[in-house]
Amino acid sequence: MTFVFHGPRLSDVPVQPGADDARALLEQELADPVYHRGPSLLQRILDWLAGLFGDAPQLALPPRAAVLIVVAVLVVVAAVALWIAGPVRRARHGSAHRAVLADDEGRSAAELRAAADAAAAQGVWDAAVADRFRAVVRALEERALLDERPGRTAHEVVAVAVRRLPARAEDLQAAGRLFDDVVYGGVRAREQDDVWLRAVDARVAAERPLDAASAAPEPTGWSL
Repeated sequence: MTFVFHGPRLSDVPVQPGADDARALLEQELADPVYHRGPSLLQRILDWLAGLFGDAPQLALPPRAAVLIVVAVLVVVAAVALWIAGPVRRARHGSAHRAVLADDEGRSAAELRAAADAAAAQGVWDAAVADRFRAVVRALEERALLDERPGRTAHEVVAVAVRRLPARAEDLQAAGRLFDDVVYGGVRAREQDDVWLRAVDARVAAERPLDAASAAPEPTGWSL
């Protein structure tokens, strides 16, 4: 029995297609929907960034410019985050170490005033202001208007002192702010600061306190 095959012969199929055949095959392949499922990853990122600013139209930029914009946005966001976080960390770290009188501070009010006078004579106003306010605080302790408690901050000192010396509240609050600004805030003291603080020391020393029973309750919302 003889079988006759009427289909195309193997020799009729081109092993290497010509240019026209290759172009037709490529166009047919690229027409597959798998290549057209959605925008590129870069375009999706750009669309997301555009959406952050409202209903802005999609960005149509060259790829290199688009990448530069994305990188710039990320750098700005990171810089803002660091700028915000830095002061917060410093404030949290420093708030627990802003003591007026250190644990080992044993000088009396008179000795602290003498140290402030010596610093002022040399024009070292930062040290003069710092020791002058410490003298004010030590004098309050010596008069039993403050309990002796090393490590207390200027805020804590003033909050208690103004209960017994309400007439000097403005002086004490301003003096506490000056101390914190100079000692912990990097502000440079001036001669007039020391002159003013010397007068505050004298006014506080001359002020007659309220007795403990008449003293106002400690404020909760006041801050330096």
